[in-house]
Amino acid sequence: MTAPTASGLAGGRRSRRYAVLACGIVGALAVAGLLSGDPAAVRRVRSDPGAVGLLRAAADAAQRVPYQGRRFLTTWNRDRSATSRVSVTHRPGEGIRYRSGTSGAGYRPESAAGDTTGFTRDTLALLTRNYSVVRAGDSVVCGRAARVVEARRPDGSPAGRFWIDRETGLMLHRELIDATGRPVVVTGFSEISFTMPPAENPVLGRPRGGLLRFPGAGVGEPAAGTGAASGASAWGERLDRAAIDGLRDRGWPVPPDLPGRLTLYDVRRENGGGTVHLSYSDGLAAVSVFVQRGRLDERGMAGWQKTFRRGRTVFRREGLRRWAVSAGKGYVYTVLTDAPQSTADAVAVSMPHGPADTFWTRVSRGARRLASSANPFD
Repeated sequence: MTAPTASGLAGGRRSRRYAVLACGIVGALAVAGLLSGDPAAVRRVRSDPGAVGLLRAAADAAQRVPYQGRRFLTTWNRDRSATSRVSVTHRPGEGIRYRSGTSGAGYRPESAAGDTTGFTRDTLALLTRNYSVVRAGDSVVCGRAARVVEARRPDGSPAGRFWIDRETGLMLHRELIDATGRPVVVTGFSEISFTMPPAENPVLGRPRGGLLRFPGAGVGEPAAGTGAASGASAWGERLDRAAIDGLRDRGWPVPPDLPGRLTLYDVRRENGGGTVHLSYSDGLAAVSVFVQRGRLDERGMAGWQKTFRRGRTVFRREGLRRWAVSAGKGYVYTVLTDAPQSTADAVAVSMPHGPADTFWTRVSRGARRLASSANPFD
């Protein structure tokens, strides 16, 4: 997948707001600082071209290299951890087939191959914007020689680490590391083989993944994913800039940036219309925000922890992934991430809130956008 840049998504009319947004993000980092580290990282940092090249090649290898094996995802929150495991098979051009003990069998198209191994060109662009990318000492993963690349904060501390197969260039393992030096997300292969089994019988067709229903919010997440945004392709085609502007003109909240240097890099809409899936990242942490019209039915949130933050009600739930649900302006926001709960809460609180837009508010917003497009000096 190739996503538009943050500036393209935000549109020219927002360029004058970046300085103000940057100041707001610095303040929000105090909330999501577990991952963010030094706020000075918002400035452009210098990276080793060779290390960046290895990551770029890994993003390409995700679609080029056939493999089968077992992947795992482990997340930590304070002293607790949770792990999921899934068997995966990738045949270039045929997509990803997966099977797990909890979600059964499923399929993802070739466009989601990079998401499955946890790294794409989109997230690489954000990574080099927010961190310095350098080589570290080589290592061994799954019995295979691997080159190691680190993403470092301005103080030199590691924020992320990647293990790349020396022979194939495929991403074998990656870690997200908090400001204290502890891993908070670890994912990769526990075993891998590049010898493929016989091809699937075409008469049987491809197994199809389902959608998990979010309690109370009524929004779905693609099943058996290995990352918060890994199932984006199940939500239909990517929306281009014109379609995103159209959503905003109709009142849909699509923020270009969120606390913790998280930048919007992908927007999709559920097949048939309805829920909008917003994908954000700083290059390391991935956050999905599912936006749905309506009011939050709190009766459906049984079993969720109800909290109040900055004058807003937020329902939260912790497990393998972190969830946070809030509502405002006639929309329900469901936040899903592998990152610590503080990140999910900060995003849920930051989403637009207040009374729903009226018809004339939406008409006025669209008129201002058209006027701005016609005036090259605005």
